[in-house]
Amino acid sequence: MRWLAHARVGLLALFLIGAASVPGAQALEWGMIDPGRSTMDEVRRHYGEPTSTSTEKEESYTTTRWVYEGDKAPSGMTRMVVDFGLLEPGGYRPQVVRSLLLHPKPGAFNRSVVMQGWGMPTAAGAQSGSPAYMYEEGLFISFDPDGWEVSSMLFTPRQKIPPGQAEPAK
Repeated sequence: MRWLAHARVGLLALFLIGAASVPGAQALEWGMIDPGRSTMDEVRRHYGEPTSTSTEKEESYTTTRWVYEGDKAPSGMTRMVVDFGLLEPGGYRPQVVRSLLLHPKPGAFNRSVVMQGWGMPTAAGAQSGSPAYMYEEGLFISFDPDGWEVSSMLFTPRQKIPPGQAEPAK
């Protein structure tokens, strides 16, 4: 099951390949975490110590991952994963949130809630055969195979979708 979660994250990350950040543009935030702006100290202040932590070397940079599971996960979530370490034109910022991945509990988020909360997506497509939405403001949503229940939500800094990379939302 864990490999499936990593595969989903990897597939969502493919949306990011070739995407360029738009400096100064407002990204979407969730639960007081704003990717590209929030820091480790702010996340710790709002959510406490994570269930687990890890570090990884990506190119020549060290990134950090905090995972909140079980009773440490935010209300309505089974799991929250916060990745730190953001490379920007001004340099590498290891303490800044790069992405926030949420795994909602069944029934917590569905397509209707997504449309009410975030509106029409910038692009729509499929991920592992299931519907997925992408918002230029930095939100990637994967649905269950039926396309109704949200299976994961990935928040990142604002993204510019390269032409031809994703189908327009219908």
